Amino acid sequence: MDGRTGPISTLGTVDTRWPELRQQCLIDEDEHVLALNKPAGISVTGERHDTDIVELAAAAGETLYPVHRIDKVTSGLVLLAKELPAHGELTRQFNKRTAAKAYLAVVESTGLPARGVIDLPLGVGRKNRVRIAAPRESIRRNGDTWVVDERDVLAGKNYPSITEFATLTATGTHTVLALRPITGRRHQIRVHLAWIGHAIVGDPLFDRSGAHERTYLHSWRLGLDASWRTPPRLELEADPGADFWRIGGAVITSDPIALLNGARKAMSQTTTHND
Repeated sequence: MDGRTGPISTLGTVDTRWPELRQQCLIDEDEHVLALNKPAGISVTGERHDTDIVELAAAAGETLYPVHRIDKVTSGLVLLAKELPAHGELTRQFNKRTAAKAYLAVVESTGLPARGVIDLPLGVGRKNRVRIAAPRESIRRNGDTWVVDERDVLAGKNYPSITEFATLTATGTHTVLALRPITGRRHQIRVHLAWIGHAIVGDPLFDRSGAHERTYLHSWRLGLDASWRTPPRLELEADPGADFWRIGGAVITSDPIALLNGARKAMSQTTTHND
């Protein structure tokens, strides 16, 4: 398979019976892994109050091990292992930060540069909420990089976190971004963008209005080594569904194919940060 699938939408338009969900969302599969284009609104695993992908699969007799996680409100690519050896090989690459990841997001703002870097440490605040580990007013833009001085970092445990982005297109009110999380912290992209003043449209962490049908964050591409494959590589891509390109009655782009081609070119450029 070519690692891509047709349009996917929010959970409300997807059958949540496992065989049907599996078929609708399938991107790639072999004897070791299963890759899905997850709809927004369903968790990968660990859902306390609702069903999740791992639980749905288990109820149908299929055991899956998440290689990584994306948030319930995030749509897009999720990779699951069918066996523990493959799971170990793949998760080690996430732990070592050698897995290549790319996301798409729509932010409710304009004025971002063509390319930028958000280099802001993350910490955990009240009620276990992820936040920037520094006062908001200490964040400053240095060229096209957002940083805080070391003296402004709050005491306590914090985690260096870097997100790179490229601007793909902008309307009068919204901007579409391709993003590469160099580190992979919980809620990293969502918190980074919101704290520099460019929150993701419909993100319930920062917008409680309920005005939007979904959160406009999509797990788009993933690249990992896979020793059992020939060549020994997994290159996966899950394009967003039509709902991602509309906000209310407004169309973000009339040509998603051309926009995604531009995103592939932007994400292929060498990162300025190596881990």
